[in-house]
Amino acid sequence: MTLRCLLVDFNSYFASVEQQLCPELRGRPVGVVPMLADTTCCIAASYEAKAFGVKTGTQVAEARRLCPGIVFVVARHAEYVQIHHRAVAVVDTIAPVEQVLSIDEMACSLPMGWTSRERATQLALRLKAALREALGECLRVSVGIAPNVFLAKQASNLQKPDGLVVLDSTDLPGPLLRMQLTDLTGINVRMLARLQAQGIHSVEQLWRARREQLRVVWGGMAGEAFYDRLHGLASGVQAANPRRSLGHSHVLPPEMRSAEGALAVLDRLTQKAAMRLRREHLLAGAMTVMLKLTCRHGERLRPERGARFAPTADTRALLHTLRELWPGLVPAGWAPMKVAMLLHDLRQPGQTSASLFEGDVPGSDAEQAALWSAVDALNVRYGRHTIYCGSGHQGREEAPMRIAFNHIPDLETEG
Repeated sequence: MTLRCLLVDFNSYFASVEQQLCPELRGRPVGVVPMLADTTCCIAASYEAKAFGVKTGTQVAEARRLCPGIVFVVARHAEYVQIHHRAVAVVDTIAPVEQVLSIDEMACSLPMGWTSRERATQLALRLKAALREALGECLRVSVGIAPNVFLAKQASNLQKPDGLVVLDSTDLPGPLLRMQLTDLTGINVRMLARLQAQGIHSVEQLWRARREQLRVVWGGMAGEAFYDRLHGLASGVQAANPRRSLGHSHVLPPEMRSAEGALAVLDRLTQKAAMRLRREHLLAGAMTVMLKLTCRHGERLRPERGARFAPTADTRALLHTLRELWPGLVPAGWAPMKVAMLLHDLRQPGQTSASLFEGDVPGSDAEQAALWSAVDALNVRYGRHTIYCGSGHQGREEAPMRIAFNHIPDLETEG
């Protein structure tokens, strides 16, 4: 197997950025939170906090119990995005960035002549030094080098923080055997149950499993693809899959935990999503609205409702669909805690046919497209609330920019 991929994984990225920007936080346990409230959770933790058992998802109250000296800071997503772009630029000067996997991960192809273990290691050390010089001492990375992105990711996970691990045919499967099945990318709790049903309870058993057996576990060709990635048979950096969905979610603050407040926030989320559609030159043909509700007795309810429609990126058309889906989603006696909306059935404008009935989809003609293009341009130039649909006025300050695992926000349209 030839070494083809170098993966850069920033360690405790959000917390490390905060420590870099605020020297007084260096060496101290830090928890990054969406808001300062005991009921919220840490979205990142520094290694000093992790040493006490605090991790992503730990509730603030529990984090205080585990680590009395922890310092909580409210996430600054714009800063994380800006430093991410600087990091990508630095890495790209040393090894071509082929795929940005998330806000804190990127995969590079090893240049010709740099695919031996010795030279690839030299390149990684040079890259780590360049990042330290450009971004600061707190922004440490673990680098994995392997025949493909999957194995390079596992390699980067083997040594944190500030690690450098190479995996090739002479190493496998040795280092992987120290991992749990759920440590491997692509194996979640449900997939773990399916593997265990087939008698696979360890990474060693997974390594020894036949390709056909994994096809049964995954229910199709995805199992064979996983086998090839695990054994290094699939090489290099694979092309990114086209976007299939686009959406936003928001945990409601106490003052917005009513049916009216939830709808106002969903309105705001829908307007953000519509602008993203136009920015990415996409149309959506379906919408799903999801809520998380609680009642006084502690019970929880997760209603959702969806609809299909003629593909559009028009804000008013999408808001019209939201209003049609809304009635009855929040029953009497229930309080909404979180709202989310998802646009799917995405396609390029050239992949859809024109409507047979003129005017049946509001804003589907060229004049409306030009209108929204002008609105977007004004909001980019003068700020996101320069022009917006009045139905979202109550929720206009809610749902600020957030970084999702598979989405790096655009500072112009989502900042």
